[in-house]
Amino acid sequence: MEAPPFSFSSSQSQSLAFRSSSPSSLLFLRSNLRRSNLRLKSPTTFSVRASSNGDSVVTLLDYGAGNVRSVRNAIRYLGFDIKDVQTPEDILNANRLIFPGVGAFAAAMDVLTKNGQVFSHFLACLAKQEYDGLVAAFCSLAEALSAYIEKDRPFLGICLGLQLLFESSEENGLVNGLGLIPGVVQRFDSSNGFRVPHIGWNALQIRKDSEILDDVGDHHVYFVHSYRAMPSDKNKDWISSTCNYGDNFIASVRRGNVHAVIACLDVRTNDKGDLVVTKGDQYDVREHTKENEVRNLGKPVELAGQYYKDGADEVTFLNITGFRDFPLGDVPMLQVLRYTSENVFVPLTVGGGIRDFTDVNGRHYSSLEVASEYFRSGADKISIGSDAVYAAEEYLRTGVKTGKSSLEQISKVYGNQAVVVSIDPRRVYVKDPSDVEFKTIRLTNPGPNGEEFAWYQCTVSGGREGRPIGAYELAKAVEELGAGEILLNCIDCDGEDDFLVSLDVINWELNRQGKGFDVDLVRLISDAVSIPVIASSGAGAVEHFTEVFSKTNASAALAAGIFHRKEVPIRSVKEHLLNEGIEVRI
Repeated sequence: MEAPPFSFSSSQSQSLAFRSSSPSSLLFLRSNLRRSNLRLKSPTTFSVRASSNGDSVVTLLDYGAGNVRSVRNAIRYLGFDIKDVQTPEDILNANRLIFPGVGAFAAAMDVLTKNGQVFSHFLACLAKQEYDGLVAAFCSLAEALSAYIEKDRPFLGICLGLQLLFESSEENGLVNGLGLIPGVVQRFDSSNGFRVPHIGWNALQIRKDSEILDDVGDHHVYFVHSYRAMPSDKNKDWISSTCNYGDNFIASVRRGNVHAVIACLDVRTNDKGDLVVTKGDQYDVREHTKENEVRNLGKPVELAGQYYKDGADEVTFLNITGFRDFPLGDVPMLQVLRYTSENVFVPLTVGGGIRDFTDVNGRHYSSLEVASEYFRSGADKISIGSDAVYAAEEYLRTGVKTGKSSLEQISKVYGNQAVVVSIDPRRVYVKDPSDVEFKTIRLTNPGPNGEEFAWYQCTVSGGREGRPIGAYELAKAVEELGAGEILLNCIDCDGEDDFLVSLDVINWELNRQGKGFDVDLVRLISDAVSIPVIASSGAGAVEHFTEVFSKTNASAALAAGIFHRKEVPIRSVKEHLLNEGIEVRI
């Protein structure tokens, strides 16, 4: 299961090509399949007719989960029109078919195996004497899909659209797949120290010539998945490329002609009602002027596009006032996602106010509905903040997973790799670890009054309210509840301006801003969990990225202000890391 960020290209033969971030990353199914090598689960024979839509149409099998907008934008970018699958007959009549599956294996198979059409369609086929439609009326999407592939029709499966072609998956217990490719989709083994989900850019190893991979070569592709299929003697003839993450796993398949550093933008509405990118000092986003206006560093869509061109590996939008209002009423933020996804082809994460909500009319919206709208608007991952804190507190209090929290609901449907938990802690100094019930650390540098220890108190509502839970305890709890990634901020390090105030403690903290990530905190959390941790807050120079990667187990590092103000170019950070022997995507 996974979200589908990807980049794409058009080959010289004008074939449709995608580089996808899937559990098995790529699947390109074309024409001229050797039917003797296919093992279809249903013996039913279907008639497949050529569509009259013409060569400019791509049929899209969108079963209703995840960010399909990125795929739509890519198809249109390549000059194709889109026809959505409404019935199994649409699959059988397609000239070319794309299946960008996102979500959980069992849920997807459940949709595909349901009967395709209602009795009214059966009567309509009789009246029109369209007897091929009679067959489609009583077949499922899964049967139509298997028949389509058997009939040598061009097919491209992305992400879960690849996994479903294997015999089965262990994601939701043992669930049968379409059975076209030998093998079982299994969870990554985290016992060897590799973090699961596998999130980020990784290099492909080409196993056989494949025109569709000519533009990829040894370049990196983006992965975000917890499950993968392994190479074996039974499926070796299918494999066109593999990737290594602890073990070699299947990254793409081919048989015959069958091919199957993060930039962050804090976004809020200013006093004029315009959505702007801003940056705060310890989460204070207003200028220290007489007007006290919201700090405006640019328009989010334009900045995201520029970061994409500059080489950012991901873009994160954090709507820092989203906790105040109904998220689905935040039309500007949804529009930002839609516009950005049209031209930015790296993963997009969005956060801010994703929770259960009841509007003024008494209509209740679940957090799953809210997240779904963000996914459909172009987000590849969603970030949960305050709601995750409340869920963790309840879980630690009762020891019971209710399945009702936003974190549990969303990860169950979309997979834990699609859910990021944003932790906003503040350092609390103590002289003796026994003074508090929370996990403390010995500080690299003593506190303002010589304190050698500290714990990190979690906050909610944009850092405005402290909660009785530590960052360590929160991280452990949200991992158990289904989080796939942690975005670890630090209020004490947030912001880059070294200005002075009267209180010694605050002055001491503010002078740390722009002086580097809080390595003590990042090490504490990244050592405590097995999921990826993104270090955030405090970056002021390229050396700070090297430090956090070399001294902690952070999987990624995030920066905002130094990129917004063009103090440090993204490319400079990457070149520095590469020179220091840290692998990055160039």
